[in-house]
Amino acid sequence: MPTSPPSQRAVLFDLDGTLVDTIELLLGSVQHAFEGRTGRAPSRPEWIAGIGTPLASQLRPYTSDEDDLQSLMAVYRRYQRKHHDRLTQCYDDVLPTIERLHARGYPMAVVTSKTNDLARRTLEHVGLAPFMTAVIGLESTTEHKPKPEPVRAALAALDRPAADAVFVGDSPHDMAAGNAAGVTTIAALWGPFSRDVLDRAAPRYTLDQMSALPALLDSMADGTRG
Repeated sequence: MPTSPPSQRAVLFDLDGTLVDTIELLLGSVQHAFEGRTGRAPSRPEWIAGIGTPLASQLRPYTSDEDDLQSLMAVYRRYQRKHHDRLTQCYDDVLPTIERLHARGYPMAVVTSKTNDLARRTLEHVGLAPFMTAVIGLESTTEHKPKPEPVRAALAALDRPAADAVFVGDSPHDMAAGNAAGVTTIAALWGPFSRDVLDRAAPRYTLDQMSALPALLDSMADGTRG
């Protein structure tokens, strides 16, 4: 593995909607989970708005009690795991961009609300696992995005201060967590959230495509973009 100099920025990434396209998997999982249930079910926009936060947080408003929540989560996760490989792929330019950053010595980590085992399965499936020094998932912290604890856990795992790190994510929850942790936030515009929604979350930078990330990092390093 390349050795990065102490001053090299750490690059943190969200997973779903940023590195991998799993949106139809997530929507299919929730649709399956609510089939045959009475009562209110989340609409597509409602579910998309919660992507990036823990599954329990997303489902709790639609359940009657904790037992109902656990049952609904189990149905959701069975579908998600069954169809995971078929409906999970990298976004365009992600793999070559990550390979390029790795070759240049950037320490990288994933910060996700997915369970740790499923996050690692996703990374293995799409070929990104060898490049990620740390995976901060649901079980890694007691508090979750949009709170800053997962971002801080990734910084600790990479032994980098917030001032020397960026967080690339596609959701306002990513931007909130990164901003609260003191890292430089970069909004990925290829995920399911609109530019207007992301702009309101106050990212420091925005990216139209992953392949533009190395140039952005270069411009930050040489001072042309602070």
